[in-house]
Amino acid sequence: MKSTRATLTLATAVAALLWATTASSARDLDMTSVYPGSFPIIGDIGKDIGRRISVLTDGDLNLVFNEPGALVPAPEAWDAVSTGAVDAAWYSPGFAQGIIPSAAMFTSVPFGPEAPEYLAWYYHGGGQEIWEEITAKHGIKSVLCATLPPEASGWFREPINSVEELKGKKMRFFGLGARVMEKLGVSAQTLPVGDTVPALELGTIDAAEISMPALDLKLGMQAYAKHYYFPGWHQQTSLFSLLINRDVWDGLSERNKMAVNEVCRSAVTESIAWGEAIQFEALQELTEAGVTLHKWSPEVLEAMEAAWGEVVEELSADADFAKVWKSYSDFRTAHEQWRTLGYMR
Repeated sequence: MKSTRATLTLATAVAALLWATTASSARDLDMTSVYPGSFPIIGDIGKDIGRRISVLTDGDLNLVFNEPGALVPAPEAWDAVSTGAVDAAWYSPGFAQGIIPSAAMFTSVPFGPEAPEYLAWYYHGGGQEIWEEITAKHGIKSVLCATLPPEASGWFREPINSVEELKGKKMRFFGLGARVMEKLGVSAQTLPVGDTVPALELGTIDAAEISMPALDLKLGMQAYAKHYYFPGWHQQTSLFSLLINRDVWDGLSERNKMAVNEVCRSAVTESIAWGEAIQFEALQELTEAGVTLHKWSPEVLEAMEAAWGEVVEELSADADFAKVWKSYSDFRTAHEQWRTLGYMR
């Protein structure tokens, strides 16, 4: 009896020690977000990746979602992760465009590819490796963690029939597309999403692009503008990333790094499927609310594409942008034959 009791006591002690060791090694990472958790898909996935990582690591790694501004203002998220002021961020690299000219290439590219080709370049065409080199210089590990279908290209209070009618407009616009709009005479402002609706409501801006129809509907954009333009030439595909401070990332176990990578790969698949599934219902609701859907004329799209060419030439003075652009362009050129032969359109 004593032997059995001693064995049980020893086993209990060992179990307690193992539990204490595991508990003390568990890591909670504070993650700031540039997107509210209430946003369809973007917010949902931003919150859910933490739950999935926690489950896969048995609670050893916990990513704690914080709403925009709770830890740092949304525009400061990149610097906060870079300096270690916060552990991580739910982010679009395009917001770092003012710091890194090439960053927006890893969110969306004007007149760029649909999701399969974009992801092919990123994962298997050199994009990921180049972005890894760039972000490492800023003390950041960036993990691609969601992708969405095309966005709309803008809300206007009145119809826009020509490039001339864009001139002088104050418009919220994101990423590299903002540079294009500036070429066309628009005063483009990269406002956080949460500040855009109030700015449109108050008349601080005349027009705005934000996202896909499902998200624009959720934000209530239809209450302040009734003319909705397509296609989303500036964001045919949108990539979203989980940023983690490089020192924090390097301190994670290989298992936990693998969990982050696998959860994010899963989220990339889920987000594009989810995004494609909910747009047509959103468009129906918007039209029922009195919104007029427009497609840009070929002439306007040609002007936008010509302006994009000028922007590329200017940004290519930056060595990193030039390197990214060459990799991206070479891949698209090589992929063109397959795209033309293999696809119906």
